[in-house]
Amino acid sequence: MSGVRAAARVGHQRTAPAAERAWSADPYADALHAGRGPLFLRRADGWLLPLDVERWCAEADTADLEVLRRCEGAVLDVGCGPGRLVAALGAEGRRVLGIDVSSAAVAHTVRRGGQALLRSVFDPLPGTGRWDTALLMDGNLGIGGDPDALLRRLAQLLSPGGLLVAETVPYPDVDERTLVQITDAHRTPGAPFPWARLGTPALRRYAEGAGWRAEDEWSAGGRSFVALRAR
Repeated sequence: MSGVRAAARVGHQRTAPAAERAWSADPYADALHAGRGPLFLRRADGWLLPLDVERWCAEADTADLEVLRRCEGAVLDVGCGPGRLVAALGAEGRRVLGIDVSSAAVAHTVRRGGQALLRSVFDPLPGTGRWDTALLMDGNLGIGGDPDALLRRLAQLLSPGGLLVAETVPYPDVDERTLVQITDAHRTPGAPFPWARLGTPALRRYAEGAGWRAEDEWSAGGRSFVALRAR
């Protein structure tokens, strides 16, 4: 988007510094460089959530393409990772920008020919209030560990009536806020940071409270998605 002004800083605190360090350091950066895991989010009780690094580093798959087909106008990919969605939209001549707190992810996106900035979603961003679509894929509903604050921030970034497409946990009863650490199979986990996991019903509840209207929900490739419309 051309001629846009930087957004004013919002009242909610930006993504926690511990999270930015975790996603910018080993072992996440190493996994992106290698294009494969194993890589996990580790909860304090030792439970591990596998991260699908191979899929993130591959080309957009059928489920991704269904998401991209629904995108409208200029697209902001929040937590773009290594940039498969940014690259796919860019290849279609679409206006798209990825943002991520990981320098390795931003560099990977740029190498794929996409546009990306090293920013948190809570930082000042270009085009605030003018984006037509925002994407929260690959668990990025968890950013900041506060779904209500994240949804309110996205409402600020989108134009009136803008579209948010979010990927939810495929188990509908999940509504979790916790502290996690990034780890691989060998190294000591990094610093803990807040994260959230939401199934579709939980996302719909948060969305209604934050002023969004649920427009659609669907599943593809074992993954679940929800489309929300800003009021």
